[in-house]
Amino acid sequence: MKKADFSQIPARTGSRPYPEPHNDKLAGRTSWTLTSRFGLSQFGVNRVELAPGAWSTQRHWHRKKGELVLVTDEGEEVLKAGDCVGFKAGDPNAHHLQNRSDEPAVFYDVGGRDPWDVSTFPDMGYEARTQMEIQFRPLKT
Repeated sequence: MKKADFSQIPARTGSRPYPEPHNDKLAGRTSWTLTSRFGLSQFGVNRVELAPGAWSTQRHWHRKKGELVLVTDEGEEVLKAGDCVGFKAGDPNAHHLQNRSDEPAVFYDVGGRDPWDVSTFPDMGYEARTQMEIQFRPLKT
């Protein structure tokens, strides 16, 4: 069994590459990508820590991939240790997590890895698409 040693996995801190001024709420976000650590290819896993007041992402929804992880269009849901929430692909009910406590909050984000997925950010008025790039290399003979 491979147990994650977070001291050996590079942490990503700060905000995501949203168009300004949409990065400020993510300044207290730190994440560790576990997908490559475990050699996963069909889904992604991230450990995410939110400092008090930090957001996980801007509110968004995915057309093609689901997520398992809350402020939604349907109202707020308070989560505590051991709780689990899921977001079905194609459901335009945008979501994100906010840490409104006085302590760091940790969660694991598990989602599909569809290269054709489109993420919609209704509050920002944007959508994001994966940038696929074709690279040619000689055949190995």
